[in-house]
Amino acid sequence: MNDPRYPIGRYQRPADLSWEAMQPMIDEIEDLPTTMAFAVDQLTEDELDEPYRPGGWSKRQVIHHVADSHMNSYIRFRWALTEDKPTIKAYDEKKWAELPDAKTESVEISLALIDALHQRWVTLLRALGPEDLKREFVHPEDGKTYSIAELIPLYAWHGKHHLGHLEL
Repeated sequence: MNDPRYPIGRYQRPADLSWEAMQPMIDEIEDLPTTMAFAVDQLTEDELDEPYRPGGWSKRQVIHHVADSHMNSYIRFRWALTEDKPTIKAYDEKKWAELPDAKTESVEISLALIDALHQRWVTLLRALGPEDLKREFVHPEDGKTYSIAELIPLYAWHGKHHLGHLEL
């Protein structure tokens, strides 16, 4: 892939959204904290502040973005599991990435957050049954309804996508 915006390619929704097909994707979500920490383990502070591509976020911002994004996703999953097709809250990820904490805070803070969050998230995902995967929420920006089954592969990809940015 030659486009540094999409180091692993653009997301393509898998055809199989069965409970069985979700299991390797849940494994990928589970493994992300370790692989992400390993990817930045030897980077200096200056390297963390370098953008992964011209005009792109710094590697520091990417790590904080993953924490923000996956935190929002985890909450959205919980809403979908406990409410009848709720409309979730959207957020402006670009503006969040420009906030002072995303631009300056130690990556260790977000790596620890991602680790703890993914432990909770994976525990939740592994406890789901096939019927739970049909639970949905509505995204206010496009008005579309998304099921948990559609979102698990998206977030497995999202983690690998940003891991690719850190490895560029």
